[in-house]
Amino acid sequence: MTYCINPHCSKPVDPVNANNLICRNCGSEILLQGRYRVLKQLGQGGFGNTFEVDECGKTKVLKVLTENYPKAVELFQQEAKVLSQLNSAGIPKVEPDGYFTVLPKNSSVPLHCLAMEKIEGVNLEQWMEFRNCQRISETQALSWLKQLVEILALVHAHQYFHRDIKPQNIMLRPSGQFVLIDFGAVRQVTTTILAGNSHTRIISQGYSPPEQQNGYSVQQSDFFALGRTFIFLLTGKEPQDKEIYDPLTNELHWRKYALNLSPLLADLIDHLMAPTANHRPQNTQVILQKLNEIEKALQMPRILWQ
Repeated sequence: MTYCINPHCSKPVDPVNANNLICRNCGSEILLQGRYRVLKQLGQGGFGNTFEVDECGKTKVLKVLTENYPKAVELFQQEAKVLSQLNSAGIPKVEPDGYFTVLPKNSSVPLHCLAMEKIEGVNLEQWMEFRNCQRISETQALSWLKQLVEILALVHAHQYFHRDIKPQNIMLRPSGQFVLIDFGAVRQVTTTILAGNSHTRIISQGYSPPEQQNGYSVQQSDFFALGRTFIFLLTGKEPQDKEIYDPLTNELHWRKYALNLSPLLADLIDHLMAPTANHRPQNTQVILQKLNEIEKALQMPRILWQ
């Protein structure tokens, strides 16, 4: 099946277009950039659509921005720039020419497109749903947290921060490798911290830290969201769940819902979620060092650290 991405096409799904270069219904380009044939739509929301595409026998994902608002375009281009710079199994791969624009027939508004690696697997929200929100173990939490912090270390080393870490934006490959996705909210440290600018608010209920809700983000904002993500994994409850969230103190009383969790790891997760950014770990290396210390401590008899 070939899909026409022109949002105004009268018949975007048309079997007769299977081998065409131009859509027979609207006259728009179908073989995008002479290499991408759109097979089907995967999702729709916000300012864009997501499609599955074939590139000479290789399946990829194509994100298409359908709104031409300057801020939306800026965030979209920023995502393309970041993903093309980062080279890691934990981040979707984008080729240097993966970002391009397409001008539909009889339109003066271009469609901004980004072709990227298709990640096989499920996101952590789906993974938990498949397991009926069964809590992960301490051993699993340590391994997973370390892997995700190592991915964040790469992002932060390039002077970026993600700004939208949550279970839906963490993919788990069949191999067990995590992939951090949706870099549309990513921000560069130099443009935010050094210039002292506030910026577009990216808020995910229960996962975004206070400073981000006020229009500001720092690298430690990612740590807060990561801590909240592990609350969900360790308790099976969303951070805003009334069983663990106290609206009077704005605190999470979550530990009793975690499964055989040591105070050492629980303290680290609470440290990640400190109300103010300057009370969270300074950087990813501090977190990784603490995780190594916890792993060593847990190998000792429990009587030594209780």
